[in-house]
Amino acid sequence: MVSHPDYSDGANEFPVFAHTGDVEIVISAGGQEKRYLLHRLILAQCSGFFEAGTSEEWSRGQAQQAARPIQEMGLARIGEEVEGPSSPPSITSPISIEAMNRRPAPQSRWRYELDWENTEEDEEPLLVQKTPSTGTIFGGDFSPVAPPPPRSKPPPPQSGGFFRSMANLTLNSNATTTNLPPPPPADAPPTNELIRDYDNLFRIFYNYAPRLNSTNIAAAYSESKTLLNLADMYDALVVVGPRIDHHLLRFSSRLFKQIAKYPPSYLRLAYLARSRIIFTEALIHVVGQWPSALPHLSNSNHDIPDAVLDLIEDKVDELDEAKSKIEARLFRLTLTTSRGERVSPSNAYLDWLAVSLFRQWLAENLTPPPPPITKTGPPPGSSSSNNNNNNNARMPTNPNPHHQGQPHQHPPPPSRPSPPPTPNTGRVYRLLGSPSTSTSTSYLPHSELKRFLKLHPAESLYSRDNLRRFERKIDEIKALAREIVRPLMRNHLELDLSGGAGAGGAVAGNAGGGAGGGGATGGLPYLTCVKVEEEELPWD
Repeated sequence: MVSHPDYSDGANEFPVFAHTGDVEIVISAGGQEKRYLLHRLILAQCSGFFEAGTSEEWSRGQAQQAARPIQEMGLARIGEEVEGPSSPPSITSPISIEAMNRRPAPQSRWRYELDWENTEEDEEPLLVQKTPSTGTIFGGDFSPVAPPPPRSKPPPPQSGGFFRSMANLTLNSNATTTNLPPPPPADAPPTNELIRDYDNLFRIFYNYAPRLNSTNIAAAYSESKTLLNLADMYDALVVVGPRIDHHLLRFSSRLFKQIAKYPPSYLRLAYLARSRIIFTEALIHVVGQWPSALPHLSNSNHDIPDAVLDLIEDKVDELDEAKSKIEARLFRLTLTTSRGERVSPSNAYLDWLAVSLFRQWLAENLTPPPPPITKTGPPPGSSSSNNNNNNNARMPTNPNPHHQGQPHQHPPPPSRPSPPPTPNTGRVYRLLGSPSTSTSTSYLPHSELKRFLKLHPAESLYSRDNLRRFERKIDEIKALAREIVRPLMRNHLELDLSGGAGAGGAVAGNAGGGAGGGGATGGLPYLTCVKVEEEELPWD
């Protein structure tokens, strides 16, 4: 009958596998310490760092003979039954064969500790191999108890055998219980951040859920970020990434609103976690805000890989090309008369004015404003220039004789004005594609049309009938423009934009580009029509 070890006492469970663990890991930080006794097989399968560190080529762990006392005891017993040390052992001696058969195979052990001595202040310590100790983390010798010597014949029966045997069994049971190692302490979450990250890392290796914040999305992001950075150090992103992805997606709409606020940060986190949904969501925001998000991506805290930057540039080029085609169609938009002719000042003057006003509005909103005119000095031949030269001639060349040896200091050149900001064309396209119920007030409203007609030199042009007709023509142009920009109005975000400012109004001020589009634009003043295919993900 084969006997199996009893692990019901909790001594062979995570984080301490006292019976089967062969890799001891000590994590000490901030005056706290936590020890692990894990399995090399699981660590090597989950982490490339441990796979290389515990391999035969690189490992510094040495094989230990777990049954060394048994071998010495067996040789001593053999010497008792023979006449000299050089004589062969007796065949009738059962201890020699039995002791050799019970010798366990040699077991290698490894020990890792954090290397605080060779770590800079701004760096994270790395686990390094140390010489494995002969004792377990609970103390004592790492060697099984020697088996009792075999008996050639059963002991003779004694008086009161049954009751005496029961008494001896009870005493032996109590003695065994008192000699057992104490059970591990209650598995409470660590308070130190570094110990918490290592604990979550090893918990994921053993298919336990990581202890991450499940109520505060900002805290969950910070904890996930540090855990992913730690997994990146130990080449374990393939195992840790899906756990982080699953935990963050449980926040649902709160997560997508948070991504809209900080897309560059979530872009790198999603890249490390290999999260398709989070990565696509953040990438759409970054491309829509471009180039407002470029300074955040170049920040050293984000460290965006080149493959991700190349994908962003490709998507920005695709979006710019689509906007250029739409813009060309908008400027070619016109009305026709009842005979199918294009409107002109000769055949439909009021209709032509409506088309002209719409094109003027497009030009003001889709093109950057002209640079400001800088004030320059008068030309050399002007009178003011001659007066300045005469005044300079009357001034002494060197009023302070103590500074004769110093070179003449020229005034600094005037600073050039900064280039005008790029217009937020996403907001303009969202205004053009807004529903018909809101276009009458979103751009070119009634008051502006009325003011435009009153500016005409011909007083007879402005009338109530002409104003109503003029408004109808503007509405026709808006309807045509709405159909033209429809491809740009697609939304590939998981974030719900149908709720107006409530869905994304909180991110309008931080979404790049300045002004928000109001409630009719879903609160996002940029386009979200970018689509990322599965084969375009940078980690495949």
